Amino acid sequence: MPHYHKLGAFPHKRHTQFRRPDGELYSEQLFSTEGFSNDYSLMYHVYPPTQIIKTEPQISVAPSIAEEKMLKHRSFEGFNIKPEKDFLQSRKPVLVNNDCHIVLASPQESMKDYFYKNTDADELIFVHEGKGILRTMYGELPFGYGDYLIIPRGTSYQIEFSDANNRLFIVESFSPIRFPKKYLSKFGQLLEHSPYCERDIRPPQNLPSYDEKGDFLIKAKKKGMLYGLHYGTHPFDIVGWDGYCYPFAFSIHDFEPITGRVHQPPPVHQTFEANNFVVCSFCPRLFDYHPQAVPAPYNHSNIDSDEVIYYVDGDFMSRKNVTRGMITLHPAGIPHGPHPGAVEKSIGAKETKELAVMVDTFHPLMLTKEALEIENQDYVMSWAE
Repeated sequence: MPHYHKLGAFPHKRHTQFRRPDGELYSEQLFSTEGFSNDYSLMYHVYPPTQIIKTEPQISVAPSIAEEKMLKHRSFEGFNIKPEKDFLQSRKPVLVNNDCHIVLASPQESMKDYFYKNTDADELIFVHEGKGILRTMYGELPFGYGDYLIIPRGTSYQIEFSDANNRLFIVESFSPIRFPKKYLSKFGQLLEHSPYCERDIRPPQNLPSYDEKGDFLIKAKKKGMLYGLHYGTHPFDIVGWDGYCYPFAFSIHDFEPITGRVHQPPPVHQTFEANNFVVCSFCPRLFDYHPQAVPAPYNHSNIDSDEVIYYVDGDFMSRKNVTRGMITLHPAGIPHGPHPGAVEKSIGAKETKELAVMVDTFHPLMLTKEALEIENQDYVMSWAE
């Protein structure tokens, strides 16, 4: 999905000899998507990336489903997810289906004693609070408030946080996360009407290469199980790579909203897409400028999709009692719209300062036990006059 990028040293031709200063060959690795039929990168390790020296018993990290079927509007206080020291233990799935898992996390400590790899899913990590560095085998990505971190499945990484105050909204996608097709030329360039361009995409920078032997633990997730794999060499021993498949950062603050004379539908806010769901960014923007415009969104029916909105910051003219980190779930099958009084209140308003992330799924979402623990029970009745 990103454009071509390269870091470090590599040979002029792929699949040819490339030797270390001591004369030994570097170990080439192809990191490809959809078999050998889509984007890929080629990377060069000091040592073969296959040297497992021991394994640990696997443990289940599968979501615990509390409600598989439901038809009512729901709301959840995301900041009521309690902070935990460990990054993986802090991750709490709240809404899930076979296409994606929506996860909340509040880790207090950096990943120091292990590396993590999600072998099933691309990860979108939205940084609501906190800053630090995402360290991967491709290099380093500094991040902060408002950043989307897109991590391809199979990428080994560590996250270093600046302090203990971190809030993350995570989407695990069981299909590749990509730029929307409507934004791309037939050759893959982001077009002029796209709300962002390649200049806004931040690829990895720096490439520290660790020529180290020892015992390095990678915790790898596959099919709801977490496996402990100990390798004899450092997973970040790469001296160079190039290609199109790598993690990157994109700030929600670099999304340029598309506005019009009358209210624009949610697809104008689309930021990423995957199979059976999309991700949208609601950003500060001018309201509609028709003299009779109604800025508040019209009532609408979710015929084909469940709508999830994660509220980040700012004022939301269509909702009452919005808190930072709140999640609303409006399921397919019943209409929803502005809370009472919101429509009249919006008339004449010139702009909104709202900031939110929306995930629309085209298959129903299920609720986990962790979701029920942070639910606002009365939300379904909040449209009553």
